[in-house]
Amino acid sequence: MAEYRANYALVSFQEHLGPDEDGLDVPWASYSGDKTDQHTFDVPTGDPQDAYVQMQVYDVGTYDHDVLVNDTPLSGFDVPAREGWQYWMDTVTAARLTKGENTIRFRRDTDTDDSFVVGTVTVHWREPVD
Repeated sequence: MAEYRANYALVSFQEHLGPDEDGLDVPWASYSGDKTDQHTFDVPTGDPQDAYVQMQVYDVGTYDHDVLVNDTPLSGFDVPAREGWQYWMDTVTAARLTKGENTIRFRRDTDTDDSFVVGTVTVHWREPVD
C-alpha cells in the first residue's frame, strides 16, 4: 500500500475586487477590478490527490464569484458570502493540479456590484512518499 504525505503552497493575494476602487476602504489591498492577478505555485509531484483550497476573504456579498485553478473554475459555489473576514475551503474537483507550475486566480461576478478582498490562499494536496 502506498504511503502519502500532505503538501501545500501558500499564495498571498491581498487584492481588492469590485466595480470600482472606492467600493471598500482597504488601502492595504491592491485594486484589481474584476479578476485578481494570476498567481503561480509549484506542485512537485505528478500524482497530486485530494486537493483543496483554503482562502481568506473579506466582505463577500454574493456566492457567484469563481476561483480558477489552471484556468478552470472550481465546481459549485467557491467563495462564502459574509461580512468581515471569512476563512473558507473548497475542493479542487473540476480543475486538476499538475506537476510543475500551476495557476490560481479569483474572478468577480460582474452581474453584481459586490466588492471584496482576497487575502491569503493555501492550496493543499496529498502526494506519494518516494
